[in-house]
Amino acid sequence: AVFALVGICVLVLARHVPYRLYRLLAYPMLAGALLLLAAVLFSPLGITAGGSSRWLGLGPLRFQPSEFARFALIVYLAYSLEKKADRIKEFSIGFVPHVVVLGALAVLILKQPDFGSAAILAVLTWLMMFVGGVRLLYLGSSCLLLGLAGAYFITRAGYRMRRLLSFLDPWQYSADAGYQIVHSLMAFGTGGWWGAGIGKGYQKLFYLPEPHTDFIFSVIGEELGLVGVMGIILLYLMIIWRGIRIARRARDLFGSYLAIGLTAALGLQICINMGVALGLLPTKGLTLPFLSYGGTSLVLNMATIGILMNIGAAGQPGRGAP
Repeated sequence: AVFALVGICVLVLARHVPYRLYRLLAYPMLAGALLLLAAVLFSPLGITAGGSSRWLGLGPLRFQPSEFARFALIVYLAYSLEKKADRIKEFSIGFVPHVVVLGALAVLILKQPDFGSAAILAVLTWLMMFVGGVRLLYLGSSCLLLGLAGAYFITRAGYRMRRLLSFLDPWQYSADAGYQIVHSLMAFGTGGWWGAGIGKGYQKLFYLPEPHTDFIFSVIGEELGLVGVMGIILLYLMIIWRGIRIARRARDLFGSYLAIGLTAALGLQICINMGVALGLLPTKGLTLPFLSYGGTSLVLNMATIGILMNIGAAGQPGRGAP
C-alpha cells in the first residue's frame, strides 16, 4: 500500500515534469545505473536471496537496480538515437556505441546472475535501434551473435538447462524443475470459463510458488477464469496501444523514441510473465506490471505511465506539457 501511494505520487510528478528534461539526465542516469549495479556485487549493501544478488538494502527498503538500469538505458538510447539521426546508418555511430553501453550493463546484470533481465535489455536495445533506423545488416548480425551468446550462457548453467527441459516437457519434471509450470497450468484449468471466485483458489495455498509475484497471473486465471484473464489482457492491450499512439504523435524524435522504448519495456514484461505462466516460455522470474507484489517495479512502472502522459500531452495541439 505504501509503494502504491508512492507510485501514484511519482506518476503525478512525472506527468508534470517536461519529458525533454530527461535528455539532460541521460548520461547521469546511465552512470548511476552502472554504479548501483556495481554496488549490488561489490558493496555490503548488496542482498543475496535464492542464490542471486539482485537487491540493494537501504535501511528497511529493498531496491532492485536492474529495474532502474532498464529505464536509464531507454532514456540514453532515446537521446543518442535522436542526436545521431543524421548518421544513424554508420556502423561506428549508430550501432557500436549503443551495443557497448548495453554490454556494460548486461555484464553486471549477468554477474548477479540475472539472465532474463539482461536478455530484456538486449531486446529493448535492438527494438529501439530498429525504430531509430540502424541498418538491418547490423541488427541481423547482432541477433545471430546474441543467439549464440544466449545458448552459451544457458548451457553453462545447470539450472537454466533444467528450466529449458522442463519448459519442453513440464509433466516429465513435475516434481522439480517443472513444478511451477505444472501447478500454474493446473490453476488455469481449474478456473475454467468463470473462475472459482475471488479468494477461493487453492493453488496459491502452498502449491504454486511465488503466487504473489511471478505467478500472480495463474492465481487470476484460477479465481477469475478465462473471462477475467481476457479482461486483464484487454486492459494491457489498451495501455500498449495508447503508448504506441503517443510515440507516433510525439513532437520530436526524442519523445517518440522515449515513448516507444517505455511502451516496449512494459509490453515485453507483460508478454514474458504471461508466457511463463501459460507454459509458452521457459520459467523466468519477472513481475507482472501493476499487479505483482514488488515496490521497485510498481513505482517505476507508474513513473513510466506518467512520462507517457507527459509526452502525449505535449503532442496534442493546444495542450503542451507543463
